[in-house]
Amino acid sequence: MTTVAIDTGVGPLLRSWREQRRISQLELALRADSSARHISFIETGRSRPSEEMILRLAEHLEVPVRERNALLVVAGYAPHYAQTALDDPALDALREGVERLLQAYDPYPAIVVDGTYNVVAANRGMALLMDKVAEHLLVPPLNAMRLTLHPDGLAPHIRNLREWRADLLAQMERQIALARSAELREVYEEVAAYPVPESTGSCGAGPAPSLPFALPLLIEHDGAVLSFVCSIATFNTPMDVTVAELAIETFLPADRATADHLRSLTS
Repeated sequence: MTTVAIDTGVGPLLRSWREQRRISQLELALRADSSARHISFIETGRSRPSEEMILRLAEHLEVPVRERNALLVVAGYAPHYAQTALDDPALDALREGVERLLQAYDPYPAIVVDGTYNVVAANRGMALLMDKVAEHLLVPPLNAMRLTLHPDGLAPHIRNLREWRADLLAQMERQIALARSAELREVYEEVAAYPVPESTGSCGAGPAPSLPFALPLLIEHDGAVLSFVCSIATFNTPMDVTVAELAIETFLPADRATADHLRSLTS
């Protein structure tokens, strides 16, 4: 989804990205092998940048792939990056590789989401954690943020919900600032408005000790408190909008008890 208006000049858009990244015209010029004068002329509309220059500036400004296409369209050029449907045969190798990765990670939870946190794929370990989620949240398209923070989702079972919720919302805020996605903002506004229970969890066991290297997810499951740390992986130098927005989230057991519990469920 393009998030800029067609009648907005490419120069002001590039200036907006530069200011958001807190980079001066001179610094951008040095990075892009240009001059501050030329950058100024582009931003004010006195000079029409070439397709190559737009892509070069966008690269140094770390503009998301989808928005690079938008910049090109506004400037009168064709989009440079394809947007291939995930079920397209051209992405067979990618899908197969991701599926093998998810299966290999079992019984530990792992999930693949797109740019708005819609679930693209998940393994059996993740499905096990979803057994208490209400049916209406499991109707496609599933959304990971909705599944996690909705009162009928995982939220009532998360022992440190306030901390985990704050971290997830901050993560979404950073992504909105980077990608300027209207769809992601809609999801953010929805999940941020969910009520937060005054207390969460009913398991008698005390919470797992805090980890000095990462915020753990503490979640009740079948009478046990499971502790995970989350890792997020993306694809390096993607040349396709769909691939650029995919993220693989894996949940690593933070203690032996969690690992043993998951193995017992799948043995």
